[in-house]
Amino acid sequence: MSLEAVLELAEDLDLKQLRSLIDRLEARFAGRVHEATARGDHLVNGHCSAVSWVMDTFTMSQNSASDRLRVGKQLDSLPDVADALEGGQIGYQSAAVICHLRDQLGERGDKLDQEEFIGYARQLSVKGMRHLAAHTRYVMDPDGFDRDTEENYEERFLHISEMKGMYHLTGVLDPEGGAALKTAIESLAKKLGPDDGRTPKQRRADAMVEVVHHGMDQGTLPRRNGVRPHITVTTTIDGLKAELGAAASELESGMPISSTTVQRLACDGTLSRVLKADSIVVDVGRATRATSPAQSRALKARYRGCAGPGCDRPINWTSTHHIEFWARSGPNNLRNMLPLCYYHHRLVHEGGWQMVKAGEGVRFIPPDREIARRARGPGMRWAA
Repeated sequence: MSLEAVLELAEDLDLKQLRSLIDRLEARFAGRVHEATARGDHLVNGHCSAVSWVMDTFTMSQNSASDRLRVGKQLDSLPDVADALEGGQIGYQSAAVICHLRDQLGERGDKLDQEEFIGYARQLSVKGMRHLAAHTRYVMDPDGFDRDTEENYEERFLHISEMKGMYHLTGVLDPEGGAALKTAIESLAKKLGPDDGRTPKQRRADAMVEVVHHGMDQGTLPRRNGVRPHITVTTTIDGLKAELGAAASELESGMPISSTTVQRLACDGTLSRVLKADSIVVDVGRATRATSPAQSRALKARYRGCAGPGCDRPINWTSTHHIEFWARSGPNNLRNMLPLCYYHHRLVHEGGWQMVKAGEGVRFIPPDREIARRARGPGMRWAA
């Protein structure tokens, strides 16, 4: 039958039948590439490994190529699973989980009850099958499970790169580390009040930034160059006041940042005066905090947490905000100070919200207009 005839046949199938056909074809493909590599076809074509041959010949990723070879090999020793897959009783991915488990167990894999696992495959999701396989591996081969756990741990990495004015993160964590990070982020990723319009993924991103800021603010991290880790911003008086024509303020990496961000950081930052003459530093003043230790203690005594509407962040997760911006000559006294969490502090600086004194309290007023969100694909740039 020609490929065109197969495609015409597929047109008459409903989605479930089509998925079953694809699964059966995947199984047959896996069997065929295993047979081909067993004959040494990959060596004839000059490849040093079966995986690289499958990758190059059939335009597949390394993980996909490795998966098909392993499934093709193990289905021969799992005839009941192969029949269930061919008969459409289970899907390819569930069958692949069983095959991978059989491969990991080695000789112990002969003890697998195929009918039992086929039954599980009919009931459980692919994720559920993976959890079941991991538990089975632990019971049947604890030493191998521990060995693989350590090998997987060696694969951990975190890469942070700058791209188009943003930081991009990619990484892989071990189960314990990933669970710890996920737990910490989820505890901080809830909506903060009824006006919190962030998406879940934006709340998770902000939560991770909060964790980092809190860790630096506590002063418990190892010191670097004699001081605790911190963000360094280089600016000018004109830049701090956001005056027209002022040079852009910069992070330590040289990346420019907005004047509103600089003003927020200056609210509760440590400031150091540096005088230059012809671009040469001629004097460096003593570093002082915008908020004194005594003022910080007074705020902690007066407030239990963030002063933002509906916010549940405790006082130790806040920084000091000047109602009349300090960078715009607002008074540096307690009457002009409020504790705000990272999210609400950013709202009143970069987000355009206003705070108006109302008796002994303050009112938070949202901006008249919302910033339009635009979607773009990876690697695409906005039109000029």
